Amino acid sequence: MENIKKLYRLFCMVEEFIVAVFILTITFLVFTSAIMRTIRMPINWAPDLALLLFAWVCMLGGDVALRRADFLRVDILVSRFPVKAQKFFYYLWYGVSIAFLGILIRFGIPLAITSGRRLFQTLGISYSWATISVPVGAALMILTIIIKLASCWNEKEISAGAKEVA
Repeated sequence: MENIKKLYRLFCMVEEFIVAVFILTITFLVFTSAIMRTIRMPINWAPDLALLLFAWVCMLGGDVALRRADFLRVDILVSRFPVKAQKFFYYLWYGVSIAFLGILIRFGIPLAITSGRRLFQTLGISYSWATISVPVGAALMILTIIIKLASCWNEKEISAGAKEVA
């Protein structure tokens, strides 16, 4: 079990590194593209690559943010309830979230498959590389939520679920 935790921590670090690199790359591409366009030497492929990376940053970054904090709570309301009711709402909101993410996976995979014929004009690669980010990111968020729920299961205080997962 300890090996799985170490592997998951490593995966989380790699995911965070990828998100950071993608954000830096998007920033560099957009800035450079704007400057080059101003001097009448546009980089035509930069917006397409930035768009591709942005899709992945949104989904992977959502997983990182979900892992680091507990966004799906309204403390001002829920904290007034007894601990058992707090846990009920905690599980309820995450259950609804898992259902929504499941819908994203269910419809995202066929979308990625049908997007295979559409190409990024300047990159020459399939648009599926962007659309597959939705089901992949949703699956990772479901895994993060399941880990959060499991870590909260034995805790007396609902705030235990707010701890960082990795």
